[in-house]
Amino acid sequence: MSIVVIGNFDGVHKGHQQILNRAKEIAGDEKIVALTFDPHPVSIFAPERTPTLLTILSDKIELLKIHNADQVAVIKFTKEFAAMSPEDFVKKVLIEQLKASKVIVGQNFTYGFKAAGNVETLSQNTKFETIVLDLQSNAEEAISSTRIRTAVTNGDVDAAREMLTRPHRLDGIVVHGEKRGREIGYPTANLGNIEGQTIPKDGVYAGWLTVGIDRWPAAISIGTNPTFEGVRGRQVEAYALDQVGLDLYTKPATIEFGWRLRDTLKFDGLEPLLEQMAKDCLEARRLTEL
Repeated sequence: MSIVVIGNFDGVHKGHQQILNRAKEIAGDEKIVALTFDPHPVSIFAPERTPTLLTILSDKIELLKIHNADQVAVIKFTKEFAAMSPEDFVKKVLIEQLKASKVIVGQNFTYGFKAAGNVETLSQNTKFETIVLDLQSNAEEAISSTRIRTAVTNGDVDAAREMLTRPHRLDGIVVHGEKRGREIGYPTANLGNIEGQTIPKDGVYAGWLTVGIDRWPAAISIGTNPTFEGVRGRQVEAYALDQVGLDLYTKPATIEFGWRLRDTLKFDGLEPLLEQMAKDCLEARRLTEL
């Protein structure tokens, strides 16, 4: 038998962790299974309103296991699955596949065709115990993926870090950029393949760059480099502080955003830009050494 915790779990934030912690408290010898969905259900019903992701699927699975899940079950969310009746979802997924003895959900949980099932109908099932958590009980404003997404896109990575309990991150592949950073003494890793993820507001940040087993403090820039003419679109690039000779092209990489340093500025030439970049790196070094 298992304790099944259900949710989309984008971000695996404090609210999600509260549900998983509750599962751990009552688990005993039973395993905890986190049941989640991919892709986001909104992408099926209203693709134009699909939210950007706080965590890609592989990160979500890893974080769920860090926060007490023994197993993670991922249901591929399709139109066919969305058409499943609430009764079939309970019988085929929760009872037959996952063998649930207890099911833990947030109070707004819905399931089945046209979201016809809710916490009241779930609680009526006698095959397992339903535990409904009020995620607003310990906060003035409920922590939600939407709230965190808004903070990130506004550049408030400090608030996002507090709600996530860790820095917001982007995962991608190091791609070739303008190579301007290399020319002026600040070679950067330009992160590609990040479509669909939640990118912070343009500006300069302090954080970390991870490639393989290496994790370096970094100064991070998001934007179009307005000081230079002819620069292509918006870029996310990280300068690994005090590192030289790195060859990172085509390697998977992660950028974590710890603090916002400033807005993107247009400088009157290279000298004032270099002067500001030196200050940015100094501040990034100070913050990441805390």
